[in-house]
Amino acid sequence: MAIIQKSPLFKKRWIILIVFVLLINFYQLPYYFTKPGDAQILHPIINVEGGYDEKGTFMLTTVRMGQANIINYLWAKWSDQRELIHEEFVRRSGETDEEYHHRQLMMMSSSQDLATIVAYSKAGKEAYYTNFGVIVTGTIDEMPASTLLELGDLIVAVDQNKVTTVDELLAQIGDKPKDAGVLLSIIRNGEAKDVELTVTSFPEELDPTKERVGIGITSPVTKRELTVNPKITIDTKKIGGPSAGLMFSLEIYNQLVSEDITKGYHIAGTGSINEAGEVGRIGGVKQKVIAAERAGAHYFLAPNEFDSPSSNYVDAVEAAKSINAKIKVIPIDTFEQALEFLESLEGK
Repeated sequence: MAIIQKSPLFKKRWIILIVFVLLINFYQLPYYFTKPGDAQILHPIINVEGGYDEKGTFMLTTVRMGQANIINYLWAKWSDQRELIHEEFVRRSGETDEEYHHRQLMMMSSSQDLATIVAYSKAGKEAYYTNFGVIVTGTIDEMPASTLLELGDLIVAVDQNKVTTVDELLAQIGDKPKDAGVLLSIIRNGEAKDVELTVTSFPEELDPTKERVGIGITSPVTKRELTVNPKITIDTKKIGGPSAGLMFSLEIYNQLVSEDITKGYHIAGTGSINEAGEVGRIGGVKQKVIAAERAGAHYFLAPNEFDSPSSNYVDAVEAAKSINAKIKVIPIDTFEQALEFLESLEGK
């Protein structure tokens, strides 16, 4: 029986093919891709003690995100339901995976608190903050904080002057000149300690003018405890970011008041919220409209940005049209405006 020997050229082709497949699957490009996520009903996630039930639903909408390889990049280029975002618009310079995810979860926690304050205040219920200091959520490479502070450190004083909020921290160190010393009193893993830092220039890639100075903390967050009556629990697990603020506030308010403001409808939406009840711009609104349509929502509340021609609302309307969606997109600037819209609906 004759034995056929495979030529070296044949083997080489297979090796090239395997290397090519590995390359397109595992080589990471400096982009993230986003695609439609879920529309999650909020009533099982949010529980106000003694709260009222509802016939309809409020929905939190999400996007799925991942770092793009060559296949994901090309797919996003050809797909109307995916978007590409350069990594510089997702992560800060030098930010690690741990720092990024920690920052997203901190933003979600802050979003929940703000939504609770807005909803409780409108419902005439007790809600107030107690501030405890400033949490380090990220640092800049090559600046003092990157080597002397750790993620999660709680700053409670600057040069022995007590600080309880981010504004107070910035006021204490904002006017210090280059090479000035700064003594931070911090709590790390439950232990108090002092850390000495020096004010330095920002890296050239962040400030080509070399005029800005600081210690290198990015996006610090005030650690505060929210006291409310009645009690509330919110379980968002690993969902990050501030974009659910509006929908949180509506669900919380609906559990606090006897009238069901859903009127029996399924209402999805997105948008951050501040303590004044103003609704802010978010990312991924097109994919969120698609997620809401797939979930059978009747309405999608989108940040109007006070009639900006490039608002989330404009993008959401475009997305709905592109898929011939049945969902109706509603422009929203404030929590009060969202309530007015809901009150205008006829009950199902």
